[in-house]
Amino acid sequence: MRDFRARGATSTMDGVPEDQTTEKPRTPEPLTQYLQRTVQRVRAFDRRHPLVWDLHLAGFWTTAALIDFTGDGWTRIARSTDVPGGLVLALSLALSVPLLWRRSHPRAVLLLMAPALLANAWTGALLQAALLQLLVVFHIALRSPLRSLWWAAAVCMAPVVLTVVRHPQGPADEDLVPQAMSLLVAAAVGVTVRTRRDYTAALEDRARRLETERDQQARLAAAAERARIAREMHDIIGHNLSVITGLADGGRYAAARSPERAGQALDAIAGTSRQALSELRRLLDVLREDEPEPADLTPQPALTDLDRLLDGVRAAGLPVTTTVEGTPKISPGRQLTLYRVIQEALTNALKHAGPNATSSIVLSYADTGAVTVTVTDTGRGGPLRGNAGRGLTGMRERTALYGGTLEAGPRPHPEQGWRVHLHLPEEPAQ
Repeated sequence: MRDFRARGATSTMDGVPEDQTTEKPRTPEPLTQYLQRTVQRVRAFDRRHPLVWDLHLAGFWTTAALIDFTGDGWTRIARSTDVPGGLVLALSLALSVPLLWRRSHPRAVLLLMAPALLANAWTGALLQAALLQLLVVFHIALRSPLRSLWWAAAVCMAPVVLTVVRHPQGPADEDLVPQAMSLLVAAAVGVTVRTRRDYTAALEDRARRLETERDQQARLAAAAERARIAREMHDIIGHNLSVITGLADGGRYAAARSPERAGQALDAIAGTSRQALSELRRLLDVLREDEPEPADLTPQPALTDLDRLLDGVRAAGLPVTTTVEGTPKISPGRQLTLYRVIQEALTNALKHAGPNATSSIVLSYADTGAVTVTVTDTGRGGPLRGNAGRGLTGMRERTALYGGTLEAGPRPHPEQGWRVHLHLPEEPAQ
């Protein structure tokens, strides 16, 4: 039997060779991305271990200076070759070894090199290691205040002037102009790198601040949404439970005398419970992240729903009278505020007013769009009713949204009961 494993591909159960089912080779990344990532890694390593790079660079230039000394390469450009070998060695080391501290103390390094630069010019050796001063000037432009470049330029130009005076060779501009141009290029490169670095740092800082502001705004929005949901749940559940409690109490007393009235109370309790569950379900649907069904678009309560609200309160045992002055011409948002404030005031009356209490509502609409609502009851007053938890807080928050005022407290003596007074000013012109 032939052994198919000797071949380059084996068959699978689907009849497709295994070598054809392997993943496609990845597209090689662009060279720029590879270089950028490599540079980032090198910079990250340098930030963690700065001495490694400094030792390598200073060691490289020190070695180059020593090669120039031992190979007598410096004699080819020197203005005077009668310089002692020991002095040339000392100058080579003095101009290269200080590069080890060029990044941490660039100005001090240049001042440390200055005597060697002057001695190099005075003797006429003109060692090529003197060009390392340009690297120090670059770091001064990169890391020090820019005003330091003026005295750095003076320190670097002084040896050139000394060379022109002590060892003249041809026109003076042949020595001065190249040195000045070299200093200008080194300083310009340093300023450019510094500007780019500062710009990048500013962008990163701005990105961090924007991210922080975004997180803060998200937290504030979440807190505001939690407060809004808490208000809605309090208004929905609190009011309906108060109505149910009143109906249950009334049904219990009516059961012994009038079974028919008890049945009506139970029907009212069932209807109020279903309404509360429906409103609560609609509110909780908004919180669902995975929403397979379209959101419920049932409108929020408005002034046209007041009659149904009052019917439920009356059925719970609190007689309510209503007086309307003027014609309502207000936005749906302001209508919802009025509805919720009236609902909360009646809920508190059901909870705290006690038996045989009555309530009255006065709605006054002005032609300018301002509206005033006063809800009073004849039950038990007192400051304890002001500690109703979220109720009064929710009413004040809703009122503040439209720049209104809310007063809630016991009615003045000798009157008995509680009074809630709401005023919403004229709506601003759109």
